[in-house]
Amino acid sequence: MAKELSKLMDFRPSIKVLDATIRDGGLVNDFFFTDDCVRALYETNLKAGVDYMELGYKADKELFDASKFGKWKFCNDDDIRKVLGDTENNPLKLAVMADVGRCNYKQDIIKKADSPIDMIRVATYANTIPTAIEMIEDAKEKGYEVTCNIMAISANQESDIKVALDLLGKSNVDCIYIVDSYGSIYPEQMARIADVYMEAGNKYGKAIGIHAHNNMQLAFANTIECCGDGVDFLDATYGGMGRGAGNCSMELLLGFLKNPKYKTFPVIQFIENYINKMKKDGITWGYDLQYMMTGQLNQHPRTAIAFTKEKREDYVEFYKQVVAED
Repeated sequence: MAKELSKLMDFRPSIKVLDATIRDGGLVNDFFFTDDCVRALYETNLKAGVDYMELGYKADKELFDASKFGKWKFCNDDDIRKVLGDTENNPLKLAVMADVGRCNYKQDIIKKADSPIDMIRVATYANTIPTAIEMIEDAKEKGYEVTCNIMAISANQESDIKVALDLLGKSNVDCIYIVDSYGSIYPEQMARIADVYMEAGNKYGKAIGIHAHNNMQLAFANTIECCGDGVDFLDATYGGMGRGAGNCSMELLLGFLKNPKYKTFPVIQFIENYINKMKKDGITWGYDLQYMMTGQLNQHPRTAIAFTKEKREDYVEFYKQVVAED
């Protein structure tokens, strides 16, 4: 009995938690976070024992008008230093996302030795894997840790995903992410997906991660399902802040993990001081019927996001609309 209890109370030291609040949450407020908020979040992550903090995107300023977005859409190295100061000797590592086709990576991602950034997270669809691999190799050559997020996997056949995993497995990527972009995957499906990814990870010596969306209130469930299946890199956001229905909530995830390095209390403090204020100021995200509908239909949530921005309440008409488009 004591042996069984010890096993239940054990933790896996290979697990890493990544905070994606600024990056995914930036899709809700166009990345207009105050410097004080970002600095406070960094300090909170340090206190909470979080392993990585994703600051935002390395977006191409020729494609995106810098006047319409906050600084974390672009994550200039000088801006990071100005807001966070010297982060070199801290255990919390910094990450940014580079979208295939939306990032001038050869120019805007400089050598790691000259940057405060530790990790580049390449985001791709299954059909743009060759370009993603070019970006991965470029970032590795520059000295970064590199992950790859294969987005919208629920819209792909398993055979296509396996081909993508084989291609990525042969690259120098460090970690490959399962991404439930539409929030449409149920835990029993996620278990099968995790098995496919873990098989590739074990074959090629790659870590596997999970980034879940909460359209059907399953982001936390899918994250802990993956964790139990051997997935090591776990994404979460404070208060679940993120695009549309949001993400796996950091406060839920850290409360679940048994590693004593992770602390929930600092997360609760940040939510009270910053996240709740954003909600009161009218920034909207999180589960609602429109997101459930697109999730159940395995559709991109763009129509649900538009419904939310327009402050519509005609859910029945919206249901008819998305069913007709399915």
